[in-house]
Amino acid sequence: MNDNLTILIGKAIAASRNAYVPYSNYRVGAALLSTDSNVYTGCNVENSAYPAGICAERTAIVKAVSEGVQNFKTIVVATKNGGSPCGICRQVMNEFAPNMRVVMVNFEGAIVIDTTVEGLLPHGFSKDKLDSTD
Repeated sequence: MNDNLTILIGKAIAASRNAYVPYSNYRVGAALLSTDSNVYTGCNVENSAYPAGICAERTAIVKAVSEGVQNFKTIVVATKNGGSPCGICRQVMNEFAPNMRVVMVNFEGAIVIDTTVEGLLPHGFSKDKLDSTD
């Protein structure tokens, strides 16, 4: 395993410890590596109005975008069992980096799935599908 991936796995696991999960008790952490080598982390934050919560993957992406960064290489997602990103997260990842590497690990750091956004969301909807002419 390369050093960048080892660092990202550690940061994703650490981020999961900050998760606010009083309803599901399913902690998720994410560590996102941009093409300029910065790392943005995120955790899931639940809300009693269930749709108002946000996933770790989207938290990391929104943090990066809010800092002016929109190009990504790798995201590591850490859960207790190496769970896969939800559909909304897959779509948000597809918006910015359809070829980005996506690595899912458990809290021991073992890789459960290693794929790409396109592998998770084949034939994903993207901005090039929008017709800008009326």
